[in-house]
Amino acid sequence: MTIMDQFVLRRDGLVPKGVAATCSGARCGGTALVWRVRLEGRPELTIHDTRWENGERDLVLYQPAVVPEMPAPLSNLHNRRRAGVQETAPGNEELRVMGWVAVPGDRPTVKKTFTTADFVEVCGLDELRELTSRPDVELDTAFVLADPVHVDLDDPQDTVAVQHALFFPEEDERTPVVFFLLSRVMPTLRHIGWLPKPVRRMPVRS
Repeated sequence: MTIMDQFVLRRDGLVPKGVAATCSGARCGGTALVWRVRLEGRPELTIHDTRWENGERDLVLYQPAVVPEMPAPLSNLHNRRRAGVQETAPGNEELRVMGWVAVPGDRPTVKKTFTTADFVEVCGLDELRELTSRPDVELDTAFVLADPVHVDLDDPQDTVAVQHALFFPEEDERTPVVFFLLSRVMPTLRHIGWLPKPVRRMPVRS
């Protein structure tokens, strides 16, 4: 069982988005694919996966007109710390979402670099293994490095801090949403006590 087994994640149609600023600062409209997130005994959360008219795309914890009562660190995460989704190359059907982590707090910040061992500790080894077991889904360094760093969930390196990213096929709608939950939302849910704190568990080497 992984932490994701405690959630019900369901797709809930498309909604138009009015003119707003994208991750790059451009202003345009778009269309959001809506995902509902249920954790037993807690208010429902909503994630918007927005395709903007200028070609950009991002994920965000959407803030409804009325936010249910919840601790400030989670309330203040709404409409903040978006995760951009990009093509790995023009015209490529492979996409990338950065493995930046929303650090909990009354005004959440972002941490971009981790050793793979530390990234696994934040997001969960079993959760990342399940995610990367899907067809053509891979966790790797976000960029090609002059001194390559091997990202291996069976033997997570704990010496070099790098930016991680998840690579996935364009037709896979669910994978980036789960990765967004793991890296941008779950740290805050643990911080406020809605989920248990992670237990550091390194993989068993054969």
